[in-house]
Amino acid sequence: MSQRFFAVIIALAIFVYAFSSVLNVRASPNAAPNAGSKTIFLPFVARAPVSGPTLGGCAVFPSDSIFNRRIDALPVHANSNTYINFIGAGTGLHPDFGSGTWNGGAIGIPYLVVPITQTPVAIHYVEFGSESDPGPFPIPNTAPVEYGSDHHVLVVQSGSCNLFELYHGVLQANSSWNAGSGAKWNLGSNALRTAGWTSADAAGLPMLPLLARYDEVAAGEIKHAIRFTIRATNGTYIWPARHLTPSSYSNAPPMGQRFRLKSSVTLSGFSHDTQVILTAFQRYGIIMADNGSDWYISGAPDSRWNDSSLVSEFRQIHGSDFEAVDESSLMIDPNSGQSR
Repeated sequence: MSQRFFAVIIALAIFVYAFSSVLNVRASPNAAPNAGSKTIFLPFVARAPVSGPTLGGCAVFPSDSIFNRRIDALPVHANSNTYINFIGAGTGLHPDFGSGTWNGGAIGIPYLVVPITQTPVAIHYVEFGSESDPGPFPIPNTAPVEYGSDHHVLVVQSGSCNLFELYHGVLQANSSWNAGSGAKWNLGSNALRTAGWTSADAAGLPMLPLLARYDEVAAGEIKHAIRFTIRATNGTYIWPARHLTPSSYSNAPPMGQRFRLKSSVTLSGFSHDTQVILTAFQRYGIIMADNGSDWYISGAPDSRWNDSSLVSEFRQIHGSDFEAVDESSLMIDPNSGQSR
């Protein structure tokens, strides 16, 4: 190489050294420069990739949340057969969601994503106010209300990544809401409800994070447990549930009991959408969240669901294809949803 080339390289090196020493460039997010200092601080921002469920630009609970925890390797619960027989070993599953309407209303539990600028409004509790989070909540008067008797209202606020859920939500003329109960969830936290408290759900669990959503199916994978109902429980609850409903059925499962689809169930004959859902049943399971019809699986309404294939294919899966699991070994703190 020529001497001229080396001269250029040396000159460039001297320039870079002199420039950096004058400006004293640092990558420090914590130290504050003195007034008049020529120091430039370059903030270092690192974000871990989100591998779990997301909604509205928010991770839906931390990656170690029990709701996002795979349970396919957990032991079978000692009372598995008793629980399955109570719910119905020969009863087929039913998708409690879809694209059409039933008796004039949408099928499933709807939700809405609102911006950080959404105006909060007052919430007036008329049933379980002592076990509810006080308002105001950023729930607009356009928020969809679940059709049927429970009238759930579910709203995620992007930016704050908070989830607001109402039971028996009724919009008032002044844009406030009356509700039977309500809960605010920080989607970045593993905090559970106060022990003994309900939420918008009978088990004191979050609702929206446990729904089957079509956007997840379209993406090819559901990465969380899914909510389901049965006619009655044994009158107790287990972690991570926080609330019970009275019952005298000693052979029924408790609120919060998790089940999984047996690994021996072959999925290859089902449609793509059903395969994604059933795979989630095998990996993440379903969790008992409320009293209702037996083996009714909860999801959000979406025009892209194929109602006929969902109903016909779900009917091919029976209670005997499931087993109750014991997830107690994953609990770190009974007041937290964090799992081992």
